[in-house]
Amino acid sequence: MQISQNLGTLFLGLLMAAPISCQGSDPVAKTNEPAAGTVTIRIDPTKTYQTIRNFGGSDAWACQFVGNWPLAKKNGIADLLFSKDTLADGRLKGIGLSLWRFNAGGGTTEQGDASGIRDEWRRAESFFANDGGYDWNKQAGQVWFLNAARERGVGEFLLFPNTPPVQFTTNGKGYATNGQPNLASQQFDKFAGYLADVIDGVRKKTGITFQYVSPVNEPQWDWSDGGQEGTPYFNNQVAAITRSLSASLLKKNLSTKINVAEAGQLEYLYSEHNRPGRASQIAAFFDKNSSEYIGNLPNVVPAISGHSYFTTSPYKTAVDKRKQLAGGLATVPGLEYWQTEYCILGDNDGEIKGEGRDLSITSGLYIARVIHNDLVYANATAWHWWLSVSPYDYKDGLVYIDKNKTDGSFQSSKMLWALGNFSRFVRPGAKRVEASSSLGTDGLLVSSYLNTNNELVTVIVNNDNQDREIQLSLGSGQKPVATRVYETSAERDLAPVQVSGPNGNISVKARSIVTVTSKM
Repeated sequence: MQISQNLGTLFLGLLMAAPISCQGSDPVAKTNEPAAGTVTIRIDPTKTYQTIRNFGGSDAWACQFVGNWPLAKKNGIADLLFSKDTLADGRLKGIGLSLWRFNAGGGTTEQGDASGIRDEWRRAESFFANDGGYDWNKQAGQVWFLNAARERGVGEFLLFPNTPPVQFTTNGKGYATNGQPNLASQQFDKFAGYLADVIDGVRKKTGITFQYVSPVNEPQWDWSDGGQEGTPYFNNQVAAITRSLSASLLKKNLSTKINVAEAGQLEYLYSEHNRPGRASQIAAFFDKNSSEYIGNLPNVVPAISGHSYFTTSPYKTAVDKRKQLAGGLATVPGLEYWQTEYCILGDNDGEIKGEGRDLSITSGLYIARVIHNDLVYANATAWHWWLSVSPYDYKDGLVYIDKNKTDGSFQSSKMLWALGNFSRFVRPGAKRVEASSSLGTDGLLVSSYLNTNNELVTVIVNNDNQDREIQLSLGSGQKPVATRVYETSAERDLAPVQVSGPNGNISVKARSIVTVTSKM
């Protein structure tokens, strides 16, 4: 593949109020030197890193209700999450998620107040019927969003339970007692069989096959406070459940692959940290000498999954932890890392608090920084958000709604559009490529990706309170045939912007996220 000598010099006049093509432009004979104060971003598409699998979000917990809202409103929410369409004025209709996570509930909704889970929005139905069989008309609101995602082009789906069905748990609840695992070993096969039945049943009802299933969620936490469905596990239990699930899927001739282990923090993947027997999960599950080795199962994805909670601040520490994770992954050739759940939790060393709904660019910039670090330093091949739709006064939602089970209003957040700077443009199969900034500070973060159609995508996160003039510089070769620039800022939601400045450089506003796409 041949690459342009200086992409920045080809940008001049290409983008006015809306994206337009630069087809037919003359080749640039000589690279212009950047003007004083110009930041040069150097991209080498010949130096590649990980292959991106998907960007996703989950339907927990609000979609069970919002899926029953008036059609126009739930369509509007689905458009924001899944659509890849462009509006007449050039703005994007949605962020084009490429994976959707479906919460297989534990049946706490059916238990009602007796479930012990105080907030009914955090209870969830199961597909079990009262007679012990299955009722595939249950979880109807979630199934609506499942279909809506497929209709808008989402290509991959993942099933995940927070707890086994209450019919199988030790205490008959959807959460644990005294921090003890809530599933006896005698129930592992039944739990695995249930998950396989649900995958098969949803496929028969909707025509949608779950490409992935994650049988456990954050097994390091105690899950004993009744705040939501959940249960802890030890590594040997996770391995045993995975083996049972592998056999159940094969028995039903299901192509679904198993993803483990949704670790509650990154440290639990590469070290014991503070949970002996529930951590060092890379070695536990993918070292061939481990008694918990599951990497030889034919339907286990060669990837380990974890959550970025409590590891995102301060910046240097966040980077160091991700480098340690990358080092742990390197001990198992071919093992990928999936970041499968994140929203803003805790106080993050005083940088930003999880409490309090915030639709502003402040939260959007923080999220963009987390995504950047996970992709660039941990080499994540997948990145998933937690509550895609939230009714809470918390920084946990992409789309926010009234806490109303039958109707209400909704609004997007800058966190949605910040994720969209990546998810809408960096498509499944893209390869991350070498990119660096001459500024050399964490105030300006840059990463680049080459899609399978040879479209180059560069995401620039300007955390500084200063506008930046950017020039993109590439290796030698053919010129791009189309270029577009999109901005997420206090004023814009992933909207097209024009190129300005000398030599067609890109003006990146203070406190903004900008995505540049070029057809190679």
